[in-house]
Amino acid sequence: MEPTSQQETAHSSVLTLHVNGTPHTLTLDHRTTLLDALREQVGLTGAKKGCDHGQCGACTVLVDGRRANSCLLLAAAHNGAHVTTVEGLADGERLHPVQQAFVARDALQCGYCTPGQICSAVGMLAEAAEGHPSYVTPPEHPPGAPAALTAHEIRERMSGNLCRCGAYPNIVDAIGEVAT
Repeated sequence: MEPTSQQETAHSSVLTLHVNGTPHTLTLDHRTTLLDALREQVGLTGAKKGCDHGQCGACTVLVDGRRANSCLLLAAAHNGAHVTTVEGLADGERLHPVQQAFVARDALQCGYCTPGQICSAVGMLAEAAEGHPSYVTPPEHPPGAPAALTAHEIRERMSGNLCRCGAYPNIVDAIGEVAT
């Protein structure tokens, strides 16, 4: 008997991803990355395949509220996860504050890395607000207290997201605008 689209096979699994608030039940090969599932199965192309090695950050999305390189995650390992892509940050026609700041500060050039930069910034702002330290957070910073997002702190926290066009000064300014 041929497997139907909702049946598991020896090399595939049926799983549900909650993407931008909408559940998607998918039958995926066990080797399918979250990035490929989002782009090829769900039809959301905001997250980009840059290096496919987790080194550039173009594929950054939020998984259960935390930023992650979706090219490194196997979709089958995230059954039931809540995934937010750049497409899911806006509230209808109203852009997310980070998206608004990127536009206002001209924090993009070609735009290829921008969805990953924006998702990473949203995740980073939440991490800083929750008191997660970075490499450059001063040692005397009280544990669990929100981190002060100086330009140096923002650059360090965003260092996993590369921009080949070099829009970094405006990216840092845009994030700093939202952080204040």
